[in-house]
Amino acid sequence: MSAKTKYYIVAAEALPEIFIKVAEAKRMMQTGEASTAGEAVRLAGISRSAFYKYKDAVQPFNDMKAGHIITFYAMLKDNPGVLNNVLSIFAGSGANILTINQSIPTNGCAAVTVSAETSEMELSLEDLMAQVSSAEGVVKFEILAG
Repeated sequence: MSAKTKYYIVAAEALPEIFIKVAEAKRMMQTGEASTAGEAVRLAGISRSAFYKYKDAVQPFNDMKAGHIITFYAMLKDNPGVLNNVLSIFAGSGANILTINQSIPTNGCAAVTVSAETSEMELSLEDLMAQVSSAEGVVKFEILAG
C-alpha cells in the first residue's frame, strides 16, 4: 500500500540548492532556453541523475496556480473600502472570483475568504500575494487551500 503524497509550501531560501537548480532546469526547458534535459542540467550546474531524481517532485508554486481554484484567507480592518481594494487587486490580476465569505467584524477586523479560479491570471501568484498583503487595511493575507 502506497502512502498518499503530502505537499508543503516552503520558502525558496529554506530549500537545498539542488531543488532550486532542478526548478531552474525545468524552467529553461519550458521557455526554450535549453532544448534538451542535458543542456538544461549543464546550464543549471547539476547532474542529470539529480535532475531526474527530483524533476517530478519539484515545482515552483507559481506554476501550480494554472487551472486551480485557490482559497485565500484575509484578516481585514473594518474600514470603508478595504474589501473593495482587495477585490480590485484580484480583478486586476485576471483571477476569476468564485466566492467571497466575510465574518461579522469583531475587535475592528473581519475574516474574509476568497476562492478564485487562477488559470487566467496575468499576475504571478507571488505578485498577487504581495499586492494584497501590502494593501491598506490588510492585517493578514495567506493561501488557505489550493
